[in-house]
Amino acid sequence: MSALTHQQLLEQLHWRYATKQFDPQRKIAPADWAALEDALVLTPSSCGLQPWKFVVVTDPVLREKLVPASWGQRQITDASHLVVFALKKHFGEADVTAFIHRISEVRGQSVESLAPYRDMMMGVLYKGRDDAARAAWATHQIYIALGNFLTSAAVLGIDACPMEGIAPAKYDEILGLDALGLATVVAATAGYRAATDKYATQKKVRFATRDVIVTL
Repeated sequence: MSALTHQQLLEQLHWRYATKQFDPQRKIAPADWAALEDALVLTPSSCGLQPWKFVVVTDPVLREKLVPASWGQRQITDASHLVVFALKKHFGEADVTAFIHRISEVRGQSVESLAPYRDMMMGVLYKGRDDAARAAWATHQIYIALGNFLTSAAVLGIDACPMEGIAPAKYDEILGLDALGLATVVAATAGYRAATDKYATQKKVRFATRDVIVTL
């Protein structure tokens, strides 16, 4: 198995930035996009429960409707791809049961043998957590997926932009997510930077390592 060297990884992370202008003529190749979708599916989550859906918006009419709900940001329409990261509303016992059956299917373990793990996951969701707390927990998981998506795109040389500057309730309305039992948390666009994006050549500004990393 070949892997990126530490130098290659850092080069890609220095190369990436929150792309403000995308080239609407450049599209992500199907194989590359499929890899990014797989990267989303492979995102780690608490107990492996995956309390999310990733909504890939391809309809140009829908994407245009989302622009006013995105503070007028044209990345929504100009990027090759748009992903809406949504949490499963009312995530609970049925989802835990479905995951147990998926473990049984993939690993060949009996559902009965997984009862202790099921009980543990039920405790994670329900012990001391109400609906609001479970939604907050799911939101935290979704940001893990967002970070994984951005890094995976950078490794492939694909530009991306995380977008919290959106109106989630409007997104839900435009995309019909409420009827699907979903709620928008954040979005991300992906594609290729436009030559006119001045931010592409600006130096990345971060605090020094010594000011951020604490070793105990």
